[in-house]
Amino acid sequence: MSTRKIELPFGQSAGGGGPLLVIAGPCVIESRELAFATALRLKEICARLALPYVFKSSYDKANRTSIRGFRGPGLKEGLQTLADVRASVGVPVISDVHSPDEAREAAQVLDILQIPAFLSRQTDLILAAAGTGKPVNIKKGQFLSPWDMKGVVEKFTSSGNQALMLTERGNSFGYNNLVVDMRGIQAMKALGHPVIFDITHSVQLPGGQGDSSGGQREYAFTLARAAVAAGADGVFLEAHPEPDKALCDGPNMMPLDEVENMLATLKRITGAL
Repeated sequence: MSTRKIELPFGQSAGGGGPLLVIAGPCVIESRELAFATALRLKEICARLALPYVFKSSYDKANRTSIRGFRGPGLKEGLQTLADVRASVGVPVISDVHSPDEAREAAQVLDILQIPAFLSRQTDLILAAAGTGKPVNIKKGQFLSPWDMKGVVEKFTSSGNQALMLTERGNSFGYNNLVVDMRGIQAMKALGHPVIFDITHSVQLPGGQGDSSGGQREYAFTLARAAVAAGADGVFLEAHPEPDKALCDGPNMMPLDEVENMLATLKRITGAL
């Protein structure tokens, strides 16, 4: 099932039967040095594999479990870091936006705006993001069924902007757990827009460590293979040189050294479909 093709800067694209899109980077901007080093490494990996690549890192993690959780450098400093990564490394950049005003300001820097799962039904935010004219990735809320995203798509496209991607990242399954129904990828692709699979948040255990989220990164590769075989147009993953020392979402982030092998396998799966 083919989906709409979305053109991205630096000759990249998503959907339309093209190569698997890779959206990847550290969960949050911990430092400029980490952002630049990770972006460069991931760009090199994706170039070797001939896969389109977008750098992701959050300037603000607004939905941390605890008030003590590290949120990032904030909007101004974070956008400057992302702008510098874009200019120096030569890759498109994406980050989360949380309010209509923030979406409009972030659109001055970001190539793609991302609406977090918890905000996926916020009408004013969706319309503001769509109104920027930029491509937007909306993560399906853990509380929504795949077919519930039809309403989200209708809100977004009512603006006239068709550059929309949808991301599957699992559904709440009891307390502190998520489960992924792979049928959801086909169900969302039927809405006509590229569907991305969020590898690392799908193995998150929300709030599972009391004052922070846990994760089961040992299952990330298994779910990624299944999602790509199910027809995902791209993958989203958070990677870090030392996930166990990361300031946010370490338990579900992938070690940077494991990314190339995983992406090479996923590319072979897409070639077999």
